[in-house]
Amino acid sequence: MELSPKQIVQELDRFIIGQEHAKKAVAVALRNRYRRSQLDEKLREEITPKNIIMKGPTGVGKTEIARRLAKLVKAPFVKVEATKFTEVGYVGRDVESMIRDLVEVAVRLVKNEKFEDVRKKAEDSAREKLVNVLFPEFKKDNPQLDDFVLREKIRNDLDLKKLDDRVIEVDIYESIKPINMMPGSGMEINIGEIFGNAFPKSRKRKKLKLSQAREMFIQEESERLIDSDSVNAEAVRRAEQDGIIFIDEIDKIAGKGGGNGPDVSREGVQRDILPIVEGTVVNTKYGAVRTDFILFIAAGAFHVSRVEDLIPELQGRFPVTVELSSLQFKDFVSILTKTENSLVMQYGELLAVDNIKLDFRKDAIEELARLAVLENDTSENIGARRLHNLMEALLEDISFNANGTHPMIEVVIDKNYVQEHLNDLVKEYNLKKYIL
Repeated sequence: MELSPKQIVQELDRFIIGQEHAKKAVAVALRNRYRRSQLDEKLREEITPKNIIMKGPTGVGKTEIARRLAKLVKAPFVKVEATKFTEVGYVGRDVESMIRDLVEVAVRLVKNEKFEDVRKKAEDSAREKLVNVLFPEFKKDNPQLDDFVLREKIRNDLDLKKLDDRVIEVDIYESIKPINMMPGSGMEINIGEIFGNAFPKSRKRKKLKLSQAREMFIQEESERLIDSDSVNAEAVRRAEQDGIIFIDEIDKIAGKGGGNGPDVSREGVQRDILPIVEGTVVNTKYGAVRTDFILFIAAGAFHVSRVEDLIPELQGRFPVTVELSSLQFKDFVSILTKTENSLVMQYGELLAVDNIKLDFRKDAIEELARLAVLENDTSENIGARRLHNLMEALLEDISFNANGTHPMIEVVIDKNYVQEHLNDLVKEYNLKKYIL
């Protein structure tokens, strides 16, 4: 059973604080995909996704909501910046490259799933290859042992990973790299695929650790066991029906009338994006891809321009607009304490490797949140990313001096510690009170 909108929001709440309106919008969009899949095929063709525009300052969770959403349902996902594209006729990335990127991601997703299905068989084949590589040397050292017994002994040692650090010589296939015909266009020609088996694959002898050789053999065997045509067909289907494309910085192309230099014809870029969002067919090296049912989520700060500055046709293709709010004191406290894999936990685990145990007190968390709000208010508002900046400055001395050679040391991080180590920052804020 697919997740309900409430369950989707609950999952997003584990990683993203606040922004309930945006979470509900993407949850409904995702659930509508499931609802559509249950309909009659004729009606299904008539129903297209309701694309979303997220409006809000940087660092409040726009990208993270889209990324976590895609991860939740294992959907192909790509993030692109609208400013990277140029109008047809200029040198630069064309808008169709976002679809080619999406299909590449879908191919990797499907291939990894297929690899998991055949991994046990691939591991067995890889083990036999390693036994054949090791047998001559083991036979030389143990001439009295029967061949069958010796092979069993090698298999047992491989299973127990006793030989993983041993360096062996193995023959591996060299893959032919695709030739990029036009840089930036995404159009590649793979000579190996064109000529098929006309030329035998070349092998190269390499010295590797046995653990590395095992993974390379597993990879080779997995590639041999799966059907690449079925992988590509499934990847194209997955990209068309389940793909999510996140177009960031769309506000940067919202100005009218174009410009000079790198700012060439912003309106022209919008007009190039329009058919992709409306629904068209894009040719990729894996086959033709329809874009009609891909979910597009656009985002931008919209400080200077407005959503209404986009061309009307493009606005019409993004019927859902949600506004994300700036982060407040309580949001920063929650980000540091309530999110899964929070920053406090991450730094604690990192420094525990070097025998440092961090003990963050409640007043330290609140002081960090207060400083994050202050710095975002008095300088550039970069949202939750401000916490990374503060945590790095706060723990710089500990991170630099910790080396793991000492016994476990507990370091208490309280309000006084935060103020002492971020003293320059606090002084700067005190001065700003007197500057008009």
